Amino acid sequence: MGGARDAGWVAAGLLLGAGACYCIYRLTRGQRRGGRGLRLRPSRSAEDLTNGSCDDVLNAEQLQKLLYLVESTEDPVIIERALVTLGNNAAFSANQVIIRELGGIPIVGSKINDPNHSIKEKALNALNNLSVNVENQIKIKVQVLKLLLNLSENPAMTEGLLGAQVDSSFLSLYDGHMAKEILLRVLTLFQNINNCLKKEGHLAVQPTFTKGSLFFLLYGEECAQKMRALVNHHDADVKEKVTIIPKF
Repeated sequence: MGGARDAGWVAAGLLLGAGACYCIYRLTRGQRRGGRGLRLRPSRSAEDLTNGSCDDVLNAEQLQKLLYLVESTEDPVIIERALVTLGNNAAFSANQVIIRELGGIPIVGSKINDPNHSIKEKALNALNNLSVNVENQIKIKVQVLKLLLNLSENPAMTEGLLGAQVDSSFLSLYDGHMAKEILLRVLTLFQNINNCLKKEGHLAVQPTFTKGSLFFLLYGEECAQKMRALVNHHDADVKEKVTIIPKF
């Protein structure tokens, strides 16, 4: 059960478009609270910053303190509160850039692998807001793919991973114009899942997965077409990776 739940959180992280909705919700909520203007906080200690409301916009120095707190502390309560504050601030375009430039995306992204499910949720909320920025999206996809790759190597995770509902835009990661690093990661993901299914004997009999699941995306005709196109990719590493994935 824990494996399937973890896979669900990861799949949620793939739905980067959800960040736009969450961002609009936060912005609308802030505008409705008595018509108060946004205010910048004076400099405060890192832990004090986690007690803020959604109306507060932090500056670069304060955001850096929060990121350090997320990275350095082992207290789950403080981590969760820091992620909430980062997520609220990531709803604003200027802070989306600042957090990226401070190296905050991998720091926040590392928490989606935390055993504490509340921390996972807060990290995903922050990543969703950060993903509204186009430049951030690429960094967030590599961060999510790293976690997916780790999960895909474990046969015990395969069923939960393949059963997770994933937006069809996930297949765009297999487009030939995608960055080489991302292509190699998603191809390795496919290879790992295929190997796990083969070990468990699931390739002979199609498992029962609902439409819209990762299974239907990876083993559907659209993905097959993309894989055939990648056989002619200009990069030798990508071509080699495609050819070693078994055909079925």
